[in-house]
Amino acid sequence: MNWDLTVTSKGKFININIHELIRYRDLIVMFFIRDFTTTYKQTIMGPLWHIISPLCSTLVYAFLFGGIAGIGTDGIPQLLFYYGGTILWSYFSTCLNTASNIFISNSGVFQKVYFPRLTVPIATTMSAVLKLIIQFVMLMIFLVYFIIKGSPVRPTAMALLFPFIILWLGALGTGCGMIMSALTTKYRDLNHVLGLILQLTMFVTPVVYPLSQVPSNFKNFFYINPVSAPMEIFRIWFYGAGEVPSGMVFSSILITILVVFFGLVLFSRNERTCMDVI
Repeated sequence: MNWDLTVTSKGKFININIHELIRYRDLIVMFFIRDFTTTYKQTIMGPLWHIISPLCSTLVYAFLFGGIAGIGTDGIPQLLFYYGGTILWSYFSTCLNTASNIFISNSGVFQKVYFPRLTVPIATTMSAVLKLIIQFVMLMIFLVYFIIKGSPVRPTAMALLFPFIILWLGALGTGCGMIMSALTTKYRDLNHVLGLILQLTMFVTPVVYPLSQVPSNFKNFFYINPVSAPMEIFRIWFYGAGEVPSGMVFSSILITILVVFFGLVLFSRNERTCMDVI
């Protein structure tokens, strides 16, 4: 008897079958549509919440950090500065959170049928990208308004490489999430710890303040925070303001590569035993 598909046990280290992922591309699209529709099912505003939520956060940050604390924004209008930082951080944290809960939130499907488990984090990352694109369109409207108004914002030609930042932050967030998924499967209370860590990490990342406002004796800590570099690069490309040492960029890229590698390793190992734990 000839079989159309043979499912065999995976290697002990890592086994990523690209051809298999391509063959299951329709399933990736199905998971993507599922995530999008379930998010806005029985909601009034629908995808508009993607715009309303960061706008509310932007107003709060502008009041607290720009108004009360008096922290500068390198001459960038506060609306652009805080909104841009908010949507990038939201994209990163969404990729991380959804990837960390993959095995728990999809346990019902994983127990019933075989398919490449990696299709799920790919689909959830695609959903986060769509959310970011919606928010990015609003940011571009704000940017055009301030340029017409005569504000000192000067987008550069490098802004066309924005998809690279999307890939960079998405890979970093999903990689961290896959590492956490191996832990949260066994220890559920780590989900609460992860939320606390993300809240604290945001304030040691140049989201609500530029890197130029950080005292020089503390800047070395930002070399081990891989989100810092893409955040500052975004402001340089789109606003023409900001600073980022080349060493920080290389450090961030190296950490991202390592995080993705170890994330794939732990994800591959965890998918073989997760159903026994869940």
